[in-house]
Amino acid sequence: MKRLAAVVALLGLATGTACSGGSTDPSGSGGGGLFTTIDVTRPGIDANAPANPFNPKGNVFRGYNEIRLAYSKNHLTDPNVFYPGAATSWEIAPDNSSITVKLPPNGKWSDGKPLTAEDVKLSIGIAYTQGSTAFAITPGAAGAAAEVTVVDPTTIKVTQDMSNPSAKFARGVMDTIVVPAHVWGGVLPADFWDKLKASRGTGPVADKAREEITGLGQKIIAFRPEKDVSGGPFTLARVNPGEALLVRNKNFYNASKIAPAQVKFLNYTGNEQIWNYLIAGKLDHSGFTAVPTDVMNRIKQAPGAQVVRGFSPVSVGMAFNQSKKPYDNVHVRRGLAYLIDREQVTKTASPEGGTPAATTSGIHQRPAAEWLGDEAGTLEPYKFDKAKAEAEFKAAGLRQKDGRWALPDGSPWKVSMTAPAGFSDWISAQENIKSQLIENGVDAEVVTVADYPLYLEEIAAGKYDVGFWLLALGPAPYDIYQRLYGASNGWTNVAGKIRHSPAGKDGNWMGSAETIDVEGIGKINPGELTGKLNNVGAEEAKPIMVKLAKAANQDLPAIQLWDYVNAQFVNTGRFTGWPGEDSDLLRWPAGVWMQQGLLKAKR
Repeated sequence: MKRLAAVVALLGLATGTACSGGSTDPSGSGGGGLFTTIDVTRPGIDANAPANPFNPKGNVFRGYNEIRLAYSKNHLTDPNVFYPGAATSWEIAPDNSSITVKLPPNGKWSDGKPLTAEDVKLSIGIAYTQGSTAFAITPGAAGAAAEVTVVDPTTIKVTQDMSNPSAKFARGVMDTIVVPAHVWGGVLPADFWDKLKASRGTGPVADKAREEITGLGQKIIAFRPEKDVSGGPFTLARVNPGEALLVRNKNFYNASKIAPAQVKFLNYTGNEQIWNYLIAGKLDHSGFTAVPTDVMNRIKQAPGAQVVRGFSPVSVGMAFNQSKKPYDNVHVRRGLAYLIDREQVTKTASPEGGTPAATTSGIHQRPAAEWLGDEAGTLEPYKFDKAKAEAEFKAAGLRQKDGRWALPDGSPWKVSMTAPAGFSDWISAQENIKSQLIENGVDAEVVTVADYPLYLEEIAAGKYDVGFWLLALGPAPYDIYQRLYGASNGWTNVAGKIRHSPAGKDGNWMGSAETIDVEGIGKINPGELTGKLNNVGAEEAKPIMVKLAKAANQDLPAIQLWDYVNAQFVNTGRFTGWPGEDSDLLRWPAGVWMQQGLLKAKR
């Protein structure tokens, strides 16, 4: 799948003539040579974009000339374990009510000025304007910060609003992008913290304060620093439409661990261009990119080419719009599940970057073993079975007409699947599913739309019958199940209370029933159970996860197709010391690997 800046998630003028300050090494004379890579989250380099990490086109690259307080580890069940970033140590209160963060005593920005707790406080202020999870201004938002206190020049404490706590509060804090106050200080008004305090109330004054804070977001996105002042291991030296060049930041607190003297980001517009770079051996590293088998074989032939694989807490599912008939009938959804050979789909669509889902549980199968234990074996696997599919279709009242399944009234039925253009694995998967369904008497088609942002907009508006949807976004249990039983399926968490909207309202495009009678458990409200996951520990979460897994398995709001494998491409010709197979660092760009002391230049 082409990774685009989305969800998520998922950013003086830094132009072709911009230069960094004297604290960097543009000649590369410090040794270590040139490291070449791409930013898989964002195709296209905009030479006119600012050195601004909040600008979607900004020339700031995560882990390189951008630094966060810390980088979360890829733990199967705990979201609050981290690698150091700007913060070198931290302490989370036993009841998760606060996190105290320590900066390195010798921390500096690339221009030589000290990195302080005031920089972090300003950065948190900016995070409030961007809708950050821990720094939300929506009244009653789960896991929102209550107070931000500078303890001393290198220590800052952030407390959680315990009226609606979240188990991943610390993660939300540590994900903060840190920027220098001496460069960014003017983006927030002098009375910002007073406005923030006022925004936590009710009434017109609070409403106005929230509106003003949100309004600052666009000002911050548009901000253009005169030069890139970086807290990361590199600083932007120059950029043109073909590439961006970064040079080593001598003032980075762990500078002695950074091997390359320079980093070059190459421009690309699609997966095919990345494949060509890899085949030619031009990249020292590329993050996950969907690759067909024949291309993968050519990539592996490049001298020094290696593929390193790790756990990726995400699955892809074939999701149904239950406001569209006949997908409101669970027997239709089950019948389709029995007609789709998931191994064949995965082999066609993501042979190197995915493993067929063992079943539909809503959880990636690796953490499913931790969350569900022996209960995982009780779930229906939905292996290909034409006879079971026929029985389910008949139970739904579907009829066979001229060798094709038709709706109960005899009118034609066609499964219409939609995918965004450029998502090669999704389109290949849907084409394969289409062939499987047609072969087994179900008419089907694949429709593509221009791009991923349009896809998200239109699927949220309920325009599609069937679309692909990312599931199982761990490790936090709430994040895992809000993909199935969150806002897209009618449930929203407002001030700790779960509210359900009917299908077609407030972004509810899935349209599941508000309650489900789960065999062996009884009637449950899956959205309310998902909401409970937001503020309980792992042991309390496990029985809830079991109930939700059984509900997803029985009711099938989506058919889980494959679990992603995080396949990273590296080249050993110029650098060594890459993360090993299954390293939880693989979820982050190579700049973060370098921060932790990995990668050495070959001599």
